[in-house]
Amino acid sequence: MNRMRDIVTGTVMAALLVTGAALAQGPRGGGRGPGAPGVATGSPGMELRGLNLTDAQEQQVRDIRQQERESMQTLQQQLRAAADAQRAAIQMIPVNEGLIRDTTAALAEVQAELAIRQAHVHSQVWGVLTPAQQAEATRIRAEREARQKDRMQNQQQRRRG
Repeated sequence: MNRMRDIVTGTVMAALLVTGAALAQGPRGGGRGPGAPGVATGSPGMELRGLNLTDAQEQQVRDIRQQERESMQTLQQQLRAAADAQRAAIQMIPVNEGLIRDTTAALAEVQAELAIRQAHVHSQVWGVLTPAQQAEATRIRAEREARQKDRMQNQQQRRRG
C-alpha cells in the first residue's frame, strides 16, 4: 500500500513538474518565433490561435509574457525544490509524518503562488482581446474541454470493457 502511494505521489509530482516546465518555456511553435502564424502565444489554458490577433495585440501578449517570465521561472525552480524535498521526506526511513506534512504544505504554497501568477497573466492577456475575440476564445476552450471529457470517458469505457 505504501509503495502504491509512493508511485502515485511520484507520478503526480512528475506531471506537475513537466507541466510547469512546459509553461515556463513560453509559447509553442516548433521553432517558430512568438507571433508566427498559428502559434499559441497566450497564457496557460488560453488558446489564441484562430483569434486573428493584430500585430499590436501579438506584441502586447509577448510583452506581458516577457514581464512575467522571470518570476515564473523563479517559481518553477521553487516548485522543483519543494517537490524534491517532499519526495525525500516520503522516502525517509523511519517515516517522519511531520516532515511529510510540512514539505507537502510548502509544495502546495508554491503551487498556489504559481497558479496566482498564471491567473494574472491570463487576466492581462484577456484584457488585450476584443469582446469578439474573448467570445471566440471562450467557445474554443469549451470545445477543447468537451473533447477532453469525451476522451476520458472513452478511456474509462475501454478499461471497463
